[in-house]
Amino acid sequence: KNYSTLAYDILGHGKSSLKKQNISFDDFSDQLIKLIDELNFQKIHLVGFSIGSLIARNFATKFNNRLKSLVLLGSIYKRTEQQQKIVNQRFEQAKQELKLSKQALKRWFTDEYLENNPKIYEKISSILSANNMNNFLKVYELFVKHKNDEEFNKITASTMVMTGENDIGSTIEMSQELNKIIKNSQLKIIKNGKHLCGIECADDVNLTI
Repeated sequence: KNYSTLAYDILGHGKSSLKKQNISFDDFSDQLIKLIDELNFQKIHLVGFSIGSLIARNFATKFNNRLKSLVLLGSIYKRTEQQQKIVNQRFEQAKQELKLSKQALKRWFTDEYLENNPKIYEKISSILSANNMNNFLKVYELFVKHKNDEEFNKITASTMVMTGENDIGSTIEMSQELNKIIKNSQLKIIKNGKHLCGIECADDVNLTI
């Protein structure tokens, strides 16, 4: 209750348009710096999840002086050849079908959680199906082809690296590596969590933050 919390639509999502054809993570960082300048926020605690964590990493290398702290939840780092192949296949499938497979939810939540929370399943499915797929695919391609070429030495803000114990895309090993290379960082593995542990294991994630 002592903080203001701002959730915003990144480019190509919700009501934020995406006019450019060729985009980079710099475009997303520029969007965020303009937003916090407009709102006159001098320093922020930045929480990035999944592709948002890649945006947050980019932002932190460019605007570290605007951060009080950084949280990277469900972040990727140096996929193996096999992991990259699987992500490439999912991207090609999304391009052909012009939708994100509902199988994604099986990767993001435990089976038990989906069985016990059918309304959450339906809500997230409807959000996915409402995406502007042309914009979504531009952003998804950035996620798929990410090169892990950030200048991590520029990140000096206090950082929390966190992932779900059973997240097959943003693995424990990836978070451990990020924890090693981001100098002022801590590591937290969310027990029993998958990719959307921020929902399924909300108490654990929120209390850690």
